[in-house]
Amino acid sequence: MTVMSIARFERFFRAAAGLDVDKNDLKRYSDFVDAKLYDLLTVAQATAKANGRDIIRTSDLPITKGLQESIHHFQKIDQEIELKPILEQLAIHPALDRTPDDETEAAFPDVIGGLSLALAQSFKILHPDLKIPRTQHWDEARAVFDLLL
Repeated sequence: MTVMSIARFERFFRAAAGLDVDKNDLKRYSDFVDAKLYDLLTVAQATAKANGRDIIRTSDLPITKGLQESIHHFQKIDQEIELKPILEQLAIHPALDRTPDDETEAAFPDVIGGLSLALAQSFKILHPDLKIPRTQHWDEARAVFDLLL
């Protein structure tokens, strides 16, 4: 990521949950995004297959009510921070048996943004006074998402 991208990443986590993250957290964040996007696509692929389609549609993604609300909140925050172009770069996914259609691919940055917002807020739910997430905090948040997604 460029220096400008790192600054936007830091601003996003401050705006989303009052957290101070730095460039050292980018690897953990990137790993989280990769894993959760893959998890969502794995379920979406199974849904597309069950419906007899060779493509994954947006409606195949297992977007919960809470994640949908996080996506909407992310879109509001992103108008100021402009993180979406960076998230487009993170929206790369492995080859799948079913290919996402263009609309679904276009939704990935917002989905990742919603996951990112939910991640930031989960730090504060688990540790209300947290300011600087450490490895333990990232591991705890990741475990919660692994349980739910």
